[in-house]
Amino acid sequence: MNQQLADPVCIIGGGSSGIVAAKILHERGVPFDCFEKGSGIGGLWRYNNDSESSSAYRSLHINTSRDTMAYSDFPMPREYPPFPHHSLILKYFESYVDHFGIRDKITFQTAVEHVRPLEQGGYEVTVRDHEGHATTRTYSAVMVANGHHTEPRWPTFPGEFTGEVMHAHYYRTPEKLAGKRVLVVGLGNTSCDIVCESARTAARTFLSTRRGAHIIPKYMFGRAMDRILPPWCWRYLPFKVLQFLFATGLYISRGRVIDYGLPKPTHRVLQEHPTISADLLNILGHGDASVKPTIKELRGSKVLFTDDSEEEIDLIIYATGYNMSFPFLDKEVLNPVDNQVALYRNVIHPQYPGLYFIGLVQPWGAIMPLAEAQSEWAADLIQHKCGLPSPGDMQQETQREHDKLARRYTQSSRHTIQVDFFPYIDQIKRERRRKPTAAPTAAPALAGAS
Repeated sequence: MNQQLADPVCIIGGGSSGIVAAKILHERGVPFDCFEKGSGIGGLWRYNNDSESSSAYRSLHINTSRDTMAYSDFPMPREYPPFPHHSLILKYFESYVDHFGIRDKITFQTAVEHVRPLEQGGYEVTVRDHEGHATTRTYSAVMVANGHHTEPRWPTFPGEFTGEVMHAHYYRTPEKLAGKRVLVVGLGNTSCDIVCESARTAARTFLSTRRGAHIIPKYMFGRAMDRILPPWCWRYLPFKVLQFLFATGLYISRGRVIDYGLPKPTHRVLQEHPTISADLLNILGHGDASVKPTIKELRGSKVLFTDDSEEEIDLIIYATGYNMSFPFLDKEVLNPVDNQVALYRNVIHPQYPGLYFIGLVQPWGAIMPLAEAQSEWAADLIQHKCGLPSPGDMQQETQREHDKLARRYTQSSRHTIQVDFFPYIDQIKRERRRKPTAAPTAAPALAGAS
């Protein structure tokens, strides 16, 4: 029998993480409210989302394969290609919501403005609808699923640039690149896609990167690259063996990235978040785009690079990532510094019982199944079916994980929430087997809280 809560649970966000959290609570009979700022579900995957949370561009396709990305109990249609277009992914999410009967459980066009921990336990949540009406209600727990690709990170360089500047978050179609000399800054997944589109449209295209990357094709040896190694390899093989297997496969199928004009990576494969592109190396090999080092100085309509080369540029597109943003939480509750957050297993706030973060991971693999596992764990905790270590033990383990990430990955704000897909799922399963304990029911009082 499900334990009935005095107050419902609040879910923030109706994207891929929010809808799976809602589905799991709905199936368990746990009362909840789910608030979505936009007029429809999907978050990042709703093209031109009126919530302004989506960075999807018209040509976007997924980088992890269809079967890897799907929720455990709702496969993607077999007629979908292995790497579907974003419109098919949104259609999949729409089908998921309707299949499990949770669409009417989501309140659309309603933004969460503030979440305040209460001294006696629970949270006071203030929301505002599209007509400007604010409502405040008390919740027993809060599941934060607002995503981490909404606040663009802008780099700074000496000098001034007189041409056009935009962040990749606002890029949609290549038409505005036509006839221009375009500089794309960054070597992540979005950067690769934009460079390839620009190379086919712009007058000249340059790619600026401060370091090399191991470009991973979507297919290796005729199979989707994330389906080549079976799950047991990722779970049980020593890390160095995995590195060797992956690096060997890349070398055989692709050669060396330096042969395409990219800088040699100073790190080994699996020591960075994967940069996946089926087209970039061909574009560079054809000479349709040129690689430049990082920017040294902006000089009006020109850009000087650290190799002292200089190019006339019309448009700079910064594909430089995102900052974690939780504008509804006071900084005393959570204040990411350089995208670093002290959350146990990337989900649990040690000092605020009942505050859970869903989908706040950067995996080698897809976020959706991980968000599903996180939601199941959070639901177990909400229903007191499992327990947690002490706050001090959670903080120590979180610091140990951060230190482990720092040793493995290149130093970058991109790698602060990195996880390995199968080992992380196994880790969450172990947490769900932890016996319930008498956990604190109240959060620390904030300054000025009443």
